Amino acid sequence: MTAEATPAPAEGAAADPGTSGPAAGRGPRARSGAAYLRYVAGKLAGAAVSLLAVLVTSFFLFRLIPGDPVKFMTGGRPVSAQQLAAYRREFGLDLPMWQQFTHYCGKALTGDLGTSYQFRAPVIDKIIEALPNTLLLTGTAFVLYTALGIVLGTRSAWRHGRLGDRLNTGLALTLYSVPSFWLGLLLIIVLSVGVGPIPGLFPTGGMESGGKEGFAYAVDVAHHLVLPVVTLVAVEYGQTLLVTRSALLDEMGGDYLTTARAKGLRDDLVRRRHAVPNALLPTVTLIFVNLGRTVAGVILVETVFSWPGLGGLFYQGLSVPDLPLVQGLFFVFASAVIVMNTLADLLYPLFDPRVGR
Repeated sequence: MTAEATPAPAEGAAADPGTSGPAAGRGPRARSGAAYLRYVAGKLAGAAVSLLAVLVTSFFLFRLIPGDPVKFMTGGRPVSAQQLAAYRREFGLDLPMWQQFTHYCGKALTGDLGTSYQFRAPVIDKIIEALPNTLLLTGTAFVLYTALGIVLGTRSAWRHGRLGDRLNTGLALTLYSVPSFWLGLLLIIVLSVGVGPIPGLFPTGGMESGGKEGFAYAVDVAHHLVLPVVTLVAVEYGQTLLVTRSALLDEMGGDYLTTARAKGLRDDLVRRRHAVPNALLPTVTLIFVNLGRTVAGVILVETVFSWPGLGGLFYQGLSVPDLPLVQGLFFVFASAVIVMNTLADLLYPLFDPRVGR
């Protein structure tokens, strides 16, 4: 009895993924890559729509602020109607609203955010001038409160229910609910002005005392930086602590930790090598979100401490109102949040492959 011949596959039929040939690479990995590209495209499209919405909102929102910027430009001096008309014509305020809007959007898409009324300079130049000061403040605070939140959150979760855990979470919740401007004013009263026999230890505001160079200048800036950074760290570290603690508590019941202990690994080694890396996945997302949110939320702290950054510039613009300046800064603040959120969404699949499939 002869062996029955194996029928050849029909032309155009799908080849077995396990076989060699041109179709061999079309497996789960290829499909996963295509799914991730769709995931990235969706996130980028959503970010673009959000930025467009912010652009539109920034134009109409600040036109609800009471006050006439033309009167500010005159400095309170009595001027003729012709002079007022000239000011309005210079800054395009004599045009219909829809035409002002189209001009604003057209210029913004090319990077031109207009000309500041009070500084008579391009808004983008004022933003670039103040941005390093804000990055110095927010960057220092961000590094400190992120590290502090992760360390204390890890310790609280691993000692869940003990006195240290209760104190850490209680203090974090209390400070997280405190308004940053109120805490900043309190620190100025206690540590700058001084209370009773306690002398003032830090400057009440500003970024430098002036007249210093080199290393002495760096020390002076650091001295002025202490209270604003402490304010931001105190208010912001609690969220990172609570998220890290919650994520680690979820991981602590995992079977893989029991197996690691059964193999004889020390408790601190189990925590450091196994539990914490997995628990940090939600914290990674929070880190990027906080980075954008800290830049956008520094307005009150910079105003309280007279820090010459984007927040202080925004406050100056609101007092006029300097429409191009506040519109441009609002767009920058909102864009920082959107970009950081999008970046977190794009990076998260690298830590958790289940996302983006």
